[in-house]
Amino acid sequence: MRIDIISAVPELLISPLNNSIPKKAQDKNLLKLKIHNLHDYGIGNYRQIDDYPFGGGAGMVLMAEPLSNCIEKLINERDYNEIIYTTPDGEKFSQQTANNLSLHSNLIIICGHYKGIDQRIRDLYVTKEISIGDFVLSGGEIAAAVMTDAIVRLIPGVIGNEESALSDSFQDNLLAPPLYTRPESFKGIEVPQILLSGNHGKIADWRLQQSISRTEERRPDLLNNK
Repeated sequence: MRIDIISAVPELLISPLNNSIPKKAQDKNLLKLKIHNLHDYGIGNYRQIDDYPFGGGAGMVLMAEPLSNCIEKLINERDYNEIIYTTPDGEKFSQQTANNLSLHSNLIIICGHYKGIDQRIRDLYVTKEISIGDFVLSGGEIAAAVMTDAIVRLIPGVIGNEESALSDSFQDNLLAPPLYTRPESFKGIEVPQILLSGNHGKIADWRLQQSISRTEERRPDLLNNK
């Protein structure tokens, strides 16, 4: 898989995407990750990438030309399955979205900044608009890092035990069950005996029931989507 991220502040992406699971994916040559500095495609001697919005109002808007120049360069080099824009008014990012995107070969993620991007970029190039929640960030870099991490860990071979990713919260619209490790007793609290039984069928049933109970208690809305 290849993911190209276009950013006005690429430094925000370096640490989260060059450690842990994303780094493992790149080291295994299962992921090619490229971060593009939008200023490299800026206009004029000062590499301008933003301007005041037509019609007035507070804040700045990322200009169409620098974004178009960067996107055009990329789409002339290869075909992309999706060109994604991180925006508060996009569809809500979910585990199912991550699952679907992990099946693709080439993705572009455009990080919004300031008040957003020129609408014409959205009209001409963007194929999917995604929000990671009902709140506003200073820019789309954190959202891009969140989505990239969620997508990359689903690529076959990235995680040593692939079953681990399939048992995460939100797979099958259920939260993960309680987890325990050594010691068996900690401050008077014992590990449930079923987990020590060695009966994998009963353990699987227990975990499923725990997942359902926890989801009913904490996120009943997920069960309505099943």
